[in-house]
Amino acid sequence: MADFLTGFRVSSSGMTAQRMRMNTISSNIANINTTRTPEGGPYRRKDVVFESMPEVKNFGEILGVNSPKADVQRVQVTDILSDRKAPLLKYEPDHPDANEEGYVAYPNINLMEEMTNMIQATRSYEANVSAMQSAKDMAMSSLEIGR
Repeated sequence: MADFLTGFRVSSSGMTAQRMRMNTISSNIANINTTRTPEGGPYRRKDVVFESMPEVKNFGEILGVNSPKADVQRVQVTDILSDRKAPLLKYEPDHPDANEEGYVAYPNINLMEEMTNMIQATRSYEANVSAMQSAKDMAMSSLEIGR
């Protein structure tokens, strides 16, 4: 049963990471026209950084007494980076955030790219749900054998 739990933990780490990615994409889409932020200037597109981490499952492995299996890796969000691309300038002299020349700085966010990223995140999340369901089905089948 313990090995099935490893599969659950790895799949749940993938689901957590993709949920964080989806939240970040949603924030990008919601702020596609935000020209003013507390930091100053337009909203900056955000992107998550994933990192592969060894699966640590028990207290001995956490303390380093027993080494974790090197081939089992989970995913973790290690950072959320702000895009450093220049903002898009649009000529709107009547806008309250227009500069002296009449240009307004808008976030450099491509809606089609964000929608594509959202579909990828959704598919990855669904794949992790399927893997978790398969692990659950295998665990239940092995318990049925003992009857």
